[in-house]
Amino acid sequence: MSRILVTSALPYINGIKHLGNLIGSQLPSDAYARAMRQQGHEVLLICATDEHGTPAELAAAKAGQPVAEFCAEMHEVQAGIANGFRLSFDHFGRSSSERNHKLTQHLAGRLADAGLIREVSETQVYSHADGRFLPDRYIEGTCPNCGYDKARGDQCENCTKQLDPTDLIEPRSAISGSTDLEPRETKHLYLAQSQMREKLTEWIDSKTDWPLLTTSIAKKWLNDGDGLQDRGITRDLDWGIAVKRGEEDWPGMDGKVFYVWFDAPIAYIAATAEWADATGQDDAAWQRWWRDDQGAEDVRYVEFMAKDNIPFHTLSFPVTMMGASKEGEESWHLVDYIKGFNWLTYDGGKFSTSQGRGVFMDQALEIMPSDYWRWWLLANAPETNDSDFTFAAFQAGVNKDLADVLGNFVSRVTKFCRSKFGEAVPAGGEYGQAEAALTAEIETRIRAYEQHWDAIEIRRAAAELRAIWVAGNEYLQHAQPWAVFKTDPEAAAASVRFALNLVRLYAILSRPFIPDASDKMFAALGLDAASAEMDWPREAGEALSALSAGHEFTVPDVLFAKIADETREALEARFAGA
Repeated sequence: MSRILVTSALPYINGIKHLGNLIGSQLPSDAYARAMRQQGHEVLLICATDEHGTPAELAAAKAGQPVAEFCAEMHEVQAGIANGFRLSFDHFGRSSSERNHKLTQHLAGRLADAGLIREVSETQVYSHADGRFLPDRYIEGTCPNCGYDKARGDQCENCTKQLDPTDLIEPRSAISGSTDLEPRETKHLYLAQSQMREKLTEWIDSKTDWPLLTTSIAKKWLNDGDGLQDRGITRDLDWGIAVKRGEEDWPGMDGKVFYVWFDAPIAYIAATAEWADATGQDDAAWQRWWRDDQGAEDVRYVEFMAKDNIPFHTLSFPVTMMGASKEGEESWHLVDYIKGFNWLTYDGGKFSTSQGRGVFMDQALEIMPSDYWRWWLLANAPETNDSDFTFAAFQAGVNKDLADVLGNFVSRVTKFCRSKFGEAVPAGGEYGQAEAALTAEIETRIRAYEQHWDAIEIRRAAAELRAIWVAGNEYLQHAQPWAVFKTDPEAAAASVRFALNLVRLYAILSRPFIPDASDKMFAALGLDAASAEMDWPREAGEALSALSAGHEFTVPDVLFAKIADETREALEARFAGA
């Protein structure tokens, strides 16, 4: 058994996220954590809402609410949606928590003590129309690299290039739209990332098992142009974590807060501390996951995120963790594996809130069960390339994989057994060559399924699971207990007994993808899902004889209703956008 710490990129607080955000971090982190828990590992899955920075202020102002009130309300909304998708977070915290305030200030102090923070007088954009300095994200304009006309002053979300506001072409205020901008001098703190370039390069080069997407982005930022640059970690904002050096005031930094991208990754740690608080444990409980000097050396730390988050998690956050560490005092555990994802597009284009284009997470839960979305998104996860969501593909995936293969198998087996043998696993007959052959095949496939999860190859895991479902259907078609029953009821009983054990096996193996359907299968078999969840099949033969003759069951309701063409067409029209 291993200890595995899993974090999902923090969903931003300014609004409800779309399906691309869901598959980019939260959903795959949950599926992986579930698979690892089922195999007996000690797993801690952590997430939080990312609540600081300029978009939070803008969204609160648009909603006519104080920013703290807006963030508290949206946190509850996002927590409810996460629950709707059955995301099994051990704790879903908030970056605005007191824990994150204290921990961010503490780590900033340690970085300063290590000589990794310097004070810089710089020219920053001041908006006369807004009467304030504009932090990077308050400034929009055209990206000089790719020409995207809505690039932000810190990064272009289209090409992911890191920017400064002065790089933008035709810059404007994101608050008022005013172009009446003036450069003025102000002081800020910079994280001296350039001092850690050699150490970062050595560390990244050692991660030979990382996805190509992750390492290529990290190395691009390390080596392009002038290489890794120092980065400002403070902003002129009201909402955020006050700039302090540990518990002490930071001279010259009054009225400033830490940059959201400095404090947000630290919220992973703070949310773990909140988990310890919420479960009545002391600081040692969370430190054993995060500090090597407190027992975290054997932890495998895995992060899930979309590709636009990769630079901050391969460079800036590791600089914070490395720089704050000192042998004999504090030693922070660096991430062991970063699972980066490409984009999920919607019908060949981008999701758009303003245009009503694409499905957002709250809407998805209103129109279809969460298992439908979980299955399709995970089975088509944008791991090596971008994936495109269309309702036609979604309909095909749900109808073929879930309804025709898995759902149909469960229905046929349980209904036939009830009609011929009653609602209990039938006795009689012996397993023969067909059962032995399928047992051997499933043994091989389960081990492959485990390997795909260990390697966090989610699409391959989905394909393997689908193949295991298909194998059961092929067995049933070959065994034909409905025909055999007429001449050899005992042989039919053996086939049905084997098939009912397949249903139990499917309930276990399918749980990372479709937990609600898994619960229904467990319930139909009269099994407690909570206890059965940990009963991972260590050996296929044993797993396929777990339900003995006489074990009672009920016929479940339809597990998966098919999506009709008329429904698909209506959804396509509804979410096509203006």
